[in-house]
Amino acid sequence: MSSANATPDNASAIDWREAFTKHLADNGLRMTKQRLAIGEAFFEASEGHPNVEDLTAQVRAAHPEIGQATVYRTLKLLVDSGLATAARLGGQKTRYEPNLTDEHHDHLVCTKCGRVVEFHNKELETLQVAIADQFGFRLTGHELELYGVPRECETGPCPHT
Repeated sequence: MSSANATPDNASAIDWREAFTKHLADNGLRMTKQRLAIGEAFFEASEGHPNVEDLTAQVRAAHPEIGQATVYRTLKLLVDSGLATAARLGGQKTRYEPNLTDEHHDHLVCTKCGRVVEFHNKELETLQVAIADQFGFRLTGHELELYGVPRECETGPCPHT
């Protein structure tokens, strides 16, 4: 599952428009055309885990009047609402990913081009709980990032850059 907007069959999805509008209203803010355009680009059109610059370029293709500061502020609101997660995968610029399901996933990060692949592995999740239990911990959450170079990036020019 490498697409940022993919929803696993067994995960319940959140309606981002409804949840974001409620979060804004609860904080004395309103849904503007700019916030809606940024949300649509982020949740419905983005591939992968965009950084602010990537998302700004995507939004500006359809809405040249929207600047990077507006995109950044909207992403911050999305993170504050719990609808998005900010992460510095592989020590790169902060990237953002939708947080619309209750399905946990981990990441593989290409050290050559920065591409991020999401994955879920039940055996790995079970093993993490067993390891925590062995050391007397009750897991409340975790983040797992695995780094490497996929076969297609090992030789010659990386097809993802």
